Amino acid sequence: MPKDTLTITDNRTGKSYEVPIADGTIKAVDLKQVRTGPDDVGLMTYDPAFMNTASCRSAVTYIDGDKGILRYRGYPIEELAEKSTYLETAYLVIHGELPTPAQTKEWSGEIAAHFMVHENIKTFVDGFHYDAHPMGMLVGTVAALSTFYQDSKNIFDAASRRHQIYRLLGKMPTLAAYAYRHSRGLPYAYPNPDLSYVGNFISMLGQRAGACEPFVPNPVLERALDLLFILHADHEQNCSTNAMRAVGSSHVDPFCAVAAATAALYGPLHGGANEEVLKMLREIGSVDHIPAYIERVKKGEVRLMGFGHRVYKNYDPRAKIIRAAAHSVLEVTGSSPLLDIALELEKIALADEYFIKHKLYPNVDFYSGIIYQAMGFPVAMFPVLFAIARTAGWIAQWQEMLLDKEQKIARPRQIYTGHDTRAYVPLEQRK
Repeated sequence: MPKDTLTITDNRTGKSYEVPIADGTIKAVDLKQVRTGPDDVGLMTYDPAFMNTASCRSAVTYIDGDKGILRYRGYPIEELAEKSTYLETAYLVIHGELPTPAQTKEWSGEIAAHFMVHENIKTFVDGFHYDAHPMGMLVGTVAALSTFYQDSKNIFDAASRRHQIYRLLGKMPTLAAYAYRHSRGLPYAYPNPDLSYVGNFISMLGQRAGACEPFVPNPVLERALDLLFILHADHEQNCSTNAMRAVGSSHVDPFCAVAAATAALYGPLHGGANEEVLKMLREIGSVDHIPAYIERVKKGEVRLMGFGHRVYKNYDPRAKIIRAAAHSVLEVTGSSPLLDIALELEKIALADEYFIKHKLYPNVDFYSGIIYQAMGFPVAMFPVLFAIARTAGWIAQWQEMLLDKEQKIARPRQIYTGHDTRAYVPLEQRK
């Protein structure tokens, strides 16, 4: 009978070892028994960037990159995008089930009650330079919340954790709006709990100085942004989520952990990818220039931004949804030559044998930047929008990590490549 084990033969010693297989994995610590002698610390795995290493067990998000499948807690992203709202999806991601009507009302009300931030936060934001990047301001202000809410240190108290979840989800849009208005030299607008989660955020961004009536967002644009938030709510063990779990494993409060995750998202290889797509589309400049650009990509002269993904080897399911949303947004905001270029670029690339062979398909960043730009967001705000949406996923992954008895403080091993023992040379003898 076949056994769920892996037999390893160490050709250095001739010894064989039987290692259990569970869920398609072996435990890295089981390799420590493979050693050449008593002074050998045992075999380790070397996996830069975690290309083939599972660091945790998670029930939050399922991805099948080869088939282009993305599910939150078992629900296909396509269904959630069509039928759900961001707050419902956030509840699902964090709690594991879709909320009932009563739970939805309580959930939305508690989060709205935490839209406001302490007035001292305004002073804190005022301390940033006038041209400070909004993402840098968001990292700083989220971390600063840790100093305002001392009870957030009680991470193993369920009631306290629930309170911090309300605070984080409620205050992230407000902090983002403050960063935006500070960068524009505008007075800060107070949140409006009578509006929807996304509607309130858009209202804070667009509120005119001195206006008595609140800014009311266009419902089509409000729904489009809500949709984008749903699509960005979680995405398994990406760079920022890994940062959230790693920093959170030290048992720091969730505000500091979210600040670390936000800092990871700040990087151009993560949260700034859609900006690179816009740069590429502007560089192409015209539909007529696409064939020549495609040839440059094949020669390795330039990269085709927004195509390909570390996980997806098929069409990113989120890209299909955003592609459709882009049309509805542009019906309100007006046509975009960049969208025309993007559509034709996608059409040509997907019919080209080179891109088919290399499994290069559009990802979520290919169209999201076009929507953000059409809605009037400056490029610097793109990763900030991403951070607001991903807060739900970060919280879910952080809480799951805290309650997982197998998890300890993150501390990867290394392969030392430095000098062996050396004798210290006094300063006057060094050449």
